[in-house]
Amino acid sequence: MSDELPTMRGGGDTLANLRKSFSIPKNVIYLNGNSLGPLQFRVKQRLKEVVDAEWGEDLITSWNKHGWMDLPDRVGEKIAPIIGASSGQVICCDSISINLFKLLASAMQLRPDRPKILSQVNNFPTDLYAAEGLERMLGKSRCRLELRASKDLITALDSEVAVLMLSHVNFKDGSVHDVSDLTRKAHENGTLVIWDLAHSAGVLSIALDDWDVDFAVGCGYKYLNGGPGAPSFLYANRRLHDQLIQPLQGWMGHQEPFQFDQGFLPAAGIRQFVAGTPQILSLVALDSALEIFQDLDIGFLQEKASLLSEYFLGLVLNESDLDEFQLISPTDPSKRGAQLSFSHPSAYAVSRAWIEEGVIADFRAPNILRVGFSPMVLSVEDIDLAVKKLIAVIQSRTFLKKKFQEKQRVT
Repeated sequence: MSDELPTMRGGGDTLANLRKSFSIPKNVIYLNGNSLGPLQFRVKQRLKEVVDAEWGEDLITSWNKHGWMDLPDRVGEKIAPIIGASSGQVICCDSISINLFKLLASAMQLRPDRPKILSQVNNFPTDLYAAEGLERMLGKSRCRLELRASKDLITALDSEVAVLMLSHVNFKDGSVHDVSDLTRKAHENGTLVIWDLAHSAGVLSIALDDWDVDFAVGCGYKYLNGGPGAPSFLYANRRLHDQLIQPLQGWMGHQEPFQFDQGFLPAAGIRQFVAGTPQILSLVALDSALEIFQDLDIGFLQEKASLLSEYFLGLVLNESDLDEFQLISPTDPSKRGAQLSFSHPSAYAVSRAWIEEGVIADFRAPNILRVGFSPMVLSVEDIDLAVKKLIAVIQSRTFLKKKFQEKQRVT
């Protein structure tokens, strides 16, 4: 670490030029790209073009003239190399919650003699909610969710487990699962696997095809920088396409949607997972945002994020005024994603006070301060200043002010 960090200062950061592509407000240090990626100038311009010219002038003819109908496929094809998938296996549509439900239902149909969905106790809640919803709909004799601690997942794989559903990177503590190893062990048990890539796509090296992953989902608004409400993506391994029965049958997933057939005939391949009308403006924003990944090695992004997080952690651990911050993320940088999580008795108030000082991180209940490291926009100098401002917040006790104690609707 000490040998590598100096090369990232000044002109030594080979990714530093990427920051110029983003609209980061002056005097703001953004440590929350793990929740919402920042805006790129090209995205702002592209949205203006689409609103003014395509929607504003060409109106409904844009579905053909500008290829709106194909946006879910085109955006999926751009995401594919970022997650290590070959062509024809990724589609961009809907939200993670909806896509998880589609995949869970599809996977359960592929294992009709197995009733269990196995997941981790501290998995992201929406993943568990989707499984709980399917459990209520089908009944526990046909579908039931079982939760285990991370260390107990392998031993819980028995002959009743149809699906193992996990997050690549845990949203709260940033811990990383070994996707390849867990997928292989699940397959040895005859279990299908669904991976949630929300906190890894666009910042960690991922090789879904090489790891023989069955299914995956991820979002477009974190490290892919597609903007608030950007659609999710869905990956289904090609070897399973002919066996799948997509439960949320919508007209845009039909073989010939404009024939308006009364019966549903699924489109071939991954397109069957599109349900309703594509979210054009959101897809356009994400499509434009993904251009920055062209010819960019994700490994470099992962390496820089790791270096920045290690540097931040070192500064915190060496500052006595920050002793109340207890690291809950893995200490080994190879075992965590592009984030650090600390427990603190006043984590929410500290995060609010830190924001007022120009440093935007985030809070997760009940007492977690979460710091994200978006390698495209952050520098070592940003980390230096962010920690100095955190020390100032703690030393001055400004976080004790009433206005910082009051919870906002979105925390």
